[in-house]
Parts: sequence; structure tokens; C-alpha cells
Amino acid sequence: MHMTGIPFGTTDWSAIQQTEHKGETGVAYWRTQNFADIRVRLVEYTPGYLADHWCSKGHILFCMEGELRTELDDGRDFVLKPGMSYQVADNAEPHRSSTSVGAKLFIVD
Repeated sequence: MHMTGIPFGTTDWSAIQQTEHKGETGVAYWRTQNFADIRVRLVEYTPGYLADHWCSKGHILFCMEGELRTELDDGRDFVLKPGMSYQVADNAEPHRSSTSVGAKLFIVD
């Protein structure tokens, strides 16, 4: 990631309007900021959330609360708990997320 043209700034995430993104089950609520080509999000998944798609976009993802299960299309499965993160490049390994208890994430992509 190469970051240019982004002046110093702060973000009050509570002031960013959330958008709703329905999964196959459950809902994801996003608060999104864009800085040049970089998208930064605070995402909350409701309990029982299952993504409705396989994602090929690269992310750096940090689990703040709850628990997130990430399944790769090759069958591997990972669980993130608070304080854990994952990173994946664009078009590297398709993945999808789910959570039985809900999760709050900070994501840069």
C-alpha cells in the first residue's frame, strides 16, 4: 500500500453515518471513510451474520470485539478474536466471513 495525498486528520467514527449491508443471514453495518484510493471502515456484524458472497478484495482487518470466522475457498477456516488481525492481498484467496456472536472490526482496503 502506498499512501500519498492524505493530510493528517482525525475521525470521530460515531459521527460517520452507518450503511446497512445484508448478508445471506444477518446484517453488517459499515461506517466508511475514503482517503484517495484507500477505504477505511468500522464494521459491525450482527450475531448470525453470514456473508452473501465470496470476496476477492484485499484487506487488513483487525477484530475489536466479538468473534469472526473467515472461510477461504480452499477450505481453510480461521477464527479471529479481539486483538487479532488478518491480511490478504487483492485476488489472492477468496474468503467470506461469518459470526455466531457478532463482531466489530476495523478494516483497511
